[in-house]
Amino acid sequence: MTAEHSAFWDDLAEDLQDPEFLRHYVVESMRIATIDRIVNQLDEARDAADLSKAALARAISAEPAVVRRLFSAKHVNPTLGTLAEVAAALGMRITLEPLPPAERKSVTEPLLDGRAADTQALAQHLSDLRSGTSQSAAA
Repeated sequence: MTAEHSAFWDDLAEDLQDPEFLRHYVVESMRIATIDRIVNQLDEARDAADLSKAALARAISAEPAVVRRLFSAKHVNPTLGTLAEVAAALGMRITLEPLPPAERKSVTEPLLDGRAADTQALAQHLSDLRSGTSQSAAA
């Protein structure tokens, strides 16, 4: 780990000691990881169904650019309604699932309490979630 990289993690861990910053960072990290996971799964389903983005757009009465951006843009923030429409057109639905116990302890408890026992570990876990390298993100 480079000194610059280490300084980033040290600064982030320090920032996560502020309850307001911690809550915002956890919520944003979970939002990004969840949207990325859903969009990637929908794109895989679209691919498996051999359905073009334009055909999918027609199926949900959307402009083709909407679907193209959903699956191509680096940073997307679709509405739940759009995700549900795309899922339905692919024969799927969006569902909720409980977090595994370890993740509930490392994410939910700090979110509710506004503090984490180990801010370094929390920062690393959230980074892994956002990058898709966490075990729970891949499940």
